[in-house]
Amino acid sequence: MAAHDHDHILPDEDPHNPYASANRWRHQESSAFARAAVARDPHTSSAHTRDLSDYLHSTRIEGNRPDSNGTGNYQPIVVGSSDGAHDGIGVDDGKEVVCGPLLNYRRMEGRTWHGSVLLVIKGGGSNQAFQPTLSLGRVAEASGQQGLVHEGSAVNGAAAGTLQSDHGTNIDGICLYSDPRNTFWQFPLECDIADTETKWAYSIADVRYKSTTKPKTNYFYIPAINESMRMMFHSCNGFSVGTDEDAWSGPALWNDVMRSHAEAPLHVMIGGGDQIYNDGIRVKGPLREWTDIGNPKKRREFPFPESLREACDNYYLNNYIRWYSTEPFASANGQIPQLNIWDDHDIIDGFGSYVNEFMKCDVFRGIGGTAHKYYMLFQHHLPPPASTYTSDAPETNTHGPEQDPKQLINTYVRKQAFDSSYIIGSKPGPYVAEHSMNMFAKLGARVAFLGIDARTERTRHQVNYPETYDMIFGRLRDELGAAMAAGQPFKHLILLLGIPIAYPRLTWLENVFSSPLIAPVKFLNRRFGFGGGVFNHFDGSVDLLDDLDDHYTARTHKKERNAMVKRFQEICAEFSVRLTILGGDVHLAALGRFYSNPNLHIPVEADHRYMVNVVSSAIVNKPPPAAIANLLASRNKIHHLDADTDETLMALFDKDPGNSTKTRSSNNVTMPSRNYAIITENSPNNHNAATNGHAESANGNLSENQFDGKNGHSFLSQGELGAGTKHKAASLETHGKNHDGALDVCIKVEIDQHDKEGRTEPYGLTIPVLNYEAGKFASNAHSHHLRHHRSRPDTAGHPSTRAPSTAPSIPVSAPEAGR
Repeated sequence: MAAHDHDHILPDEDPHNPYASANRWRHQESSAFARAAVARDPHTSSAHTRDLSDYLHSTRIEGNRPDSNGTGNYQPIVVGSSDGAHDGIGVDDGKEVVCGPLLNYRRMEGRTWHGSVLLVIKGGGSNQAFQPTLSLGRVAEASGQQGLVHEGSAVNGAAAGTLQSDHGTNIDGICLYSDPRNTFWQFPLECDIADTETKWAYSIADVRYKSTTKPKTNYFYIPAINESMRMMFHSCNGFSVGTDEDAWSGPALWNDVMRSHAEAPLHVMIGGGDQIYNDGIRVKGPLREWTDIGNPKKRREFPFPESLREACDNYYLNNYIRWYSTEPFASANGQIPQLNIWDDHDIIDGFGSYVNEFMKCDVFRGIGGTAHKYYMLFQHHLPPPASTYTSDAPETNTHGPEQDPKQLINTYVRKQAFDSSYIIGSKPGPYVAEHSMNMFAKLGARVAFLGIDARTERTRHQVNYPETYDMIFGRLRDELGAAMAAGQPFKHLILLLGIPIAYPRLTWLENVFSSPLIAPVKFLNRRFGFGGGVFNHFDGSVDLLDDLDDHYTARTHKKERNAMVKRFQEICAEFSVRLTILGGDVHLAALGRFYSNPNLHIPVEADHRYMVNVVSSAIVNKPPPAAIANLLASRNKIHHLDADTDETLMALFDKDPGNSTKTRSSNNVTMPSRNYAIITENSPNNHNAATNGHAESANGNLSENQFDGKNGHSFLSQGELGAGTKHKAASLETHGKNHDGALDVCIKVEIDQHDKEGRTEPYGLTIPVLNYEAGKFASNAHSHHLRHHRSRPDTAGHPSTRAPSTAPSIPVSAPEAGR
């Protein structure tokens, strides 16, 4: 039996809460579909075993089939459903892999890279029959090698568990969670960081993979000690219910990701939320009966007993196993280390953005806890809480460490612990009664990463608690200060948010949907079903309203957003670090940015307010119609965060992908096509000349101040000049090849939704490093009445160097001009 260091009780963990919701505009579910609610069962597809099952069907000898046109009791053989359930074939010997391996990145400390591998095995319980062992080895220096090794290679074809390496080690699996259905094994990885980029291999001995094409050995890459990571960013990695997945060629863009990885190995894969879509739980899942209740009051009062919790738990588990085993996403999971935060679809559409009294109902509390359980396991490789909320035992998640004994029958749960990469919120969220999980990590030599969990603490009127912001900014100052003191300062800070923060406003639409004029229509909807496709199934609000309320630019979140941006401006000035923001959610590609008011005459290279928001979404889900993208483009005004800071989208798209005409000619700022992003530092160790932020112009030397006084509807720097398909950052030959320390950003946009290979058109720009000089440039603040608050520097135009207060406070923003 596998031994355990801890008994299967989780101490000190706070309760669980949930949410739910569904929005059709974002995902273009038709009203006819909404009425019929007929969707493909997410548990019945298996891309990995279809060939095997077809072969068995064609060659088997079967009994007489009834002449009933399929209406009799005849059942075909089904092989390898990949759902983790017991199928009656074979024995549960603890060796059959139903999902994985999944590779995660955690942190770097000194010359050590830390990560983990997760493997999900069929069967289990309070004791396990078998403890797997992972073999890890450094197999080569990676210079000039391809990132993807196919199954047909000599190494992949070899027997598992025998890596030939002078740096090899065996790692025993750690059981995170086990019940009679499945066992979750985590393997902590520690790899030495060399003076050159290195290639590592891992394999797990004596296990059986359901898929015969699954590689026995997987490979990943670690950058040299003096280099930064090549990053890939994605979001919205799944289909909404009602989407014709075949019409969109499934998750085709992951084929392009793997091609990019083969061309230049990716060191980290950053997931910006919606790594999985669990919305089907309300359509053909256990919440269908609850969703069909027409009376919102009865829906709020509906209980969440143990039987419903168990059914929902099975749904989330099986959906994760299905999706994380779907190729080519599954191949990427095992070869590119992941770094994830969650968003609403990881739970259910719109979670956290419905009215408070509805969000607190038993069903939302229940599914929130259950979704969090599998988010912890699959996306973070961490043990979950010992039990989750049910209305049968509400004290389990409302009064501290109490646990539900029904959920612990023949179940093992490892004691929870978080490593130093996490910034754990000080108190549970309002609907998911768990603490937010924010992250700080080093992405190589000169790039820092900060991921903010913007879902756990979210309500319709807040994104994160003030106390959480204080913890995040305190940790950030400590990390940046320590790096600066060690003589190895960070030059770039990557901020991961689930939702874009520099994005067009739709306040006029919010006003319409929340207007009293809509009340009579809502009444007719409740009584007679009038306008059924317009209102959501949960709180009866207009269906698009939860999406609008999710946005940082929504009127309910604007003050919090502005205060956060100003605090980051302080950080950028204090440590002369360039902030780049990653955001997804909106199913469009776009490029937003903040920058100093042109009348201050601050060049981008010295502008601590210059922050690019890379908006990359969705890598799998269908985009909105071109009309929506064009509408957003028409709303691309220049907004004024305050007297010193402007914001708008940049004209990135010089053409539509391929030979298509997706958008009108005047729309160069939003692209309604599936996409993902690659970000690479132009390392100072490269050996070719360049200017800060851009290769030498084909037009010869350009005036240093050619961008002076221009607003955001123009290019603001040499890094932006010529942005699009012809920019150096869009070309494989020149992307990341300069030596000025700037970041090259390439958004790769799908050309044809019917292309199963997922070929893309690249669009690029460059983000320069920041060379900030305190006091060199003036501020407009003196001529405007700006209320003082903790998120602003103490002296206008100068960063505050005082330590942040430990006392919690609610961010308050300055009045905004130009709205």
